[in-house]
Amino acid sequence: MPHLNHGASGSLGTGLATLMLAFTALIYLRGWVSLRANSLTRIPTWRACSFLVGLFLIWLAVASPFATLDHQLLTVHMVKHLLLMTIAPPLIWLGEPVRCVTHALPQIWQRTLAAPRQSRGTLTLCWLAAVAALIGWHIPALFALAMQSAGWHFAEQASFLVTGLLFWWPVIEPWPSVWKPEISILLYLFFATLPCDILSGFLVFCDRVVYPVYSSPSQHFGFTVLGDQQCAAALMWTCVTVVYLAAAAILAVKLLSTQNSRHDEFEHADLHVRSVPRGLEAF
Repeated sequence: MPHLNHGASGSLGTGLATLMLAFTALIYLRGWVSLRANSLTRIPTWRACSFLVGLFLIWLAVASPFATLDHQLLTVHMVKHLLLMTIAPPLIWLGEPVRCVTHALPQIWQRTLAAPRQSRGTLTLCWLAAVAALIGWHIPALFALAMQSAGWHFAEQASFLVTGLLFWWPVIEPWPSVWKPEISILLYLFFATLPCDILSGFLVFCDRVVYPVYSSPSQHFGFTVLGDQQCAAALMWTCVTVVYLAAAAILAVKLLSTQNSRHDEFEHADLHVRSVPRGLEAF
């Protein structure tokens, strides 16, 4: 089953995506520069770089010349998915975009956008949304639909990005939330790896072509069809595991350091109470 050429609609879509990402970067930088004037509210340079790198990775996945290769190699298609769901979203949230963007907008928009707060009750929703997007778009029928229609292809990429942002929100907890590492987030990351492990493991060890849209050997730049499928699956398996493991390790270290600091404060307070003479305890 050959891929359909999206033609002018594809060129228009990539141009529009580039303009939207550039506009978002300008709005963010405007807010970031304004915040730097106040030493109490300024956002560190590394956060701004994180946000801009995240935007660049989104552009790489949806509007760059590299993105056009996804109809020839499943591996490229998988790289795009990883950029949109796994790598770009945490970089975006680390840049504290809500704080920068709201500061660059009129006062009425600042109050509207700064109102939402992160709730732990959303963990299940965020997890289910990410899993549904991952599994759903890898069902062969839906996968083929997205590869043959510009509209469905846009919907696929948009759903990966949106659910990626939703998934990483409770992990990063960007402003206006207050970041508090909890054990529940470690479990959240662990259980999120399971659907990816199952899907990627199936694709790696499957002895048949799962996606017939990549069945033409001449398009695979030296890859065999099964080799391309196995490479794409192994890349997803490795990348997701490493990224989630790194995030879990950082959270675990922060969680342990927080517990140790609380324990030290408790011991210090206990020693202070014991050092007070009994005759003065009543005072």
